[in-house]
Amino acid sequence: MVRRWLMKSEPEVFSIDDLARLKTSGWDGVRNYQARNYMKDMRVGDEVLFYHSNAAPPGVAGLAEVSRAAYPDPTQFDPAGGHHDPKAAPERPIWYQVDVRFRRKFARLLTLDELRGVAALADMPLFRRSRLSVQPVTAEQFRAILALAGR
Repeated sequence: MVRRWLMKSEPEVFSIDDLARLKTSGWDGVRNYQARNYMKDMRVGDEVLFYHSNAAPPGVAGLAEVSRAAYPDPTQFDPAGGHHDPKAAPERPIWYQVDVRFRRKFARLLTLDELRGVAALADMPLFRRSRLSVQPVTAEQFRAILALAGR
């Protein structure tokens, strides 16, 4: 069963264009337990709404899919990196990542304000848990966003 997710990234750090250029990339650096647990639940083929956060304006920029299930995020072990966790060790990792594959960039950004105005999206975690970087999306919500994107 394919599930659907919304994953947030700051476009200055990693954008939909970066993913398009790379084709596939690890989604590393997540340091929230609930977001980590959602990634551990992801399966290859799950669909992803790629969301640009901390942008002017923020919004859904395109689509990706999970191309590799959760595995230990190597950035947690790098003391020189910005995502190091001194409590983590290779034999007992704390943080996980998935790989995502680019599917397509929308013709236009679907802004947060626009999404807030769609009745079918009223219950999205995006509006209630705005800081959560990985969150589930229902099939109905996913279809409503694709309709907005003109698919």
